[in-house]
Amino acid sequence: MTATAVFAVGEPGMVVGDVVLVVIVLDGRLDGLLGQHGAVHLDRGQTVERLGEIKDWEKQKLLHRAETLPAMIYIESADPSGLDGLDQEKWGKSVQMRWKVIKPIRDSMENKYQWVIAAVPGKAWAKKVFPALDEAEAVEKLWEAILYTSRADGDGVKAWQEHNADLKSRCEYLNSLGLRKLHYKSANGTDFTVGLIPQAQFLAGAEDTLGANVRFNPNIPSEEVFTSPMKGQAEGIVYSTRPLSYRGTMIENFSIRFENGRVTEVKAEKGEDALKTLVNMDEGSKMLGECALVPFDSPIRNSGIMFYNTLFDENAACHLALGDGFANCIKDFENYTLEQCREMGINSSMIHEDFMIGSEDLDITGETESGERVQIFKNGNWAF
Repeated sequence: MTATAVFAVGEPGMVVGDVVLVVIVLDGRLDGLLGQHGAVHLDRGQTVERLGEIKDWEKQKLLHRAETLPAMIYIESADPSGLDGLDQEKWGKSVQMRWKVIKPIRDSMENKYQWVIAAVPGKAWAKKVFPALDEAEAVEKLWEAILYTSRADGDGVKAWQEHNADLKSRCEYLNSLGLRKLHYKSANGTDFTVGLIPQAQFLAGAEDTLGANVRFNPNIPSEEVFTSPMKGQAEGIVYSTRPLSYRGTMIENFSIRFENGRVTEVKAEKGEDALKTLVNMDEGSKMLGECALVPFDSPIRNSGIMFYNTLFDENAACHLALGDGFANCIKDFENYTLEQCREMGINSSMIHEDFMIGSEDLDITGETESGERVQIFKNGNWAF
């Protein structure tokens, strides 16, 4: 199978029925920042001030998007190592500058529009995943893997209806427990406890837009059941179980230590500078925005493929995310402002970066408000 797609990045969009559709290609050259921070064109000869500047047309484009709330399709196709060697300090400072303009616009769009992140094989990405194959074979093989793990190699609509129903049932059980803490333990050294927000709930699969109540699946593929934890309540150390491709730089075999809810130490065999940049983007980047539960026995993990792409690798293992949390994890969030959700414990940050900590021997135990302990994961998989 082959496919060719041409997208006009940054165009106002095309109308499909009565829905304005905008397609954004995350191809590595734009550093994956489109849609969240705007496009930072990383010419290594430019100054921080030039990289951090937002042109008036860029701002107007974002304001138009916030006003019209188009449905967004993000196409993942990046070279996982495409920006290795980038000056992390320069990149970080430029994003911080842009964020001052972008943050209020992004906040005004929170939970009000439909979006989905999906994938199309890029040549460099395919060769990274299948280095022994020639380029054409690697692309074909990656297409097959994407369609299989995305439940799109058969009756996709039926498969996703069944999958969403299963994820929903797991959320309902977890939400019935009244959990206040999760404790993670595995043989690789992970020993970690995170607090949960009393008003928060576990979510998974399909979501609804605020007000319009339009049902959509934001990630394809998706195997996770997730929640946003209590800001500032995290203790212990976690060890990665899969590499992280962060803005085109590979971070491998790393650990993150938390004390009093904040990152206090990071170590990595590869990409440590990028990891340090990540946790120092702002105050919120040192705290957690997500805890996601993914069974070891999952399609992506069982495929045996390391995708070097967070969209896929996060769905092969339990993971945490540093940075921004999800306001829609608050029960009846539509009755609260974004600021009120953050006051309840939802973290705020310019980043949201998932990293994988799930293993075949990972145990996760929940603790309820009354102190009762409930087994959530046993040997890497659901305990219920």
